Amino acid sequence: MKQWLTMLALGMLFNAGGHAAGFEVRASTPAPVLEAHDLNGAPRTLASYRGKVVLLNFWASWCPPCLREMPSMERLRQKMAGRPLEIVAVDSAETAAEVNAYLSKMKLGFPILLDPDGSNTRRWKVFALPTSFLLDAKGRVRYVLTGPTEWDEGEALQVIESMLAESPVPAK
Repeated sequence: MKQWLTMLALGMLFNAGGHAAGFEVRASTPAPVLEAHDLNGAPRTLASYRGKVVLLNFWASWCPPCLREMPSMERLRQKMAGRPLEIVAVDSAETAAEVNAYLSKMKLGFPILLDPDGSNTRRWKVFALPTSFLLDAKGRVRYVLTGPTEWDEGEALQVIESMLAESPVPAK
């Protein structure tokens, strides 16, 4: 599976010039199940992020386009601090040791979940890396983006801002 995903990721890199063509709009479909563990071994599901807009990114440390977009996801996280946005990155088909080796070079402040057997990747019908899903505060898939982008600017930022604008403000 790793070789197949590598070929798709590299193909997208060369065909897309490093930027995704655009977001695919979805008709507010319920998100598939996501059952994964974080790097500390704690189980995680999407339910813990309900009430927030979620950027769910499937990636791998061997995928050059994935690695190129990670800094923009971290900048987005910093830019959106205090707002109801959660960034969650699901590493596809790698071990915790492989992911930690990458994270020793790139400090990220958002959750990294592991999908070592690729079951979540298959359930979410991810056929190329990176693939990102934008979920609304009710946990519905609203947009899908196959390929890398700069998350803290342009179309990506506009889509996220529009989703945040329609999200209810959490009660204090």
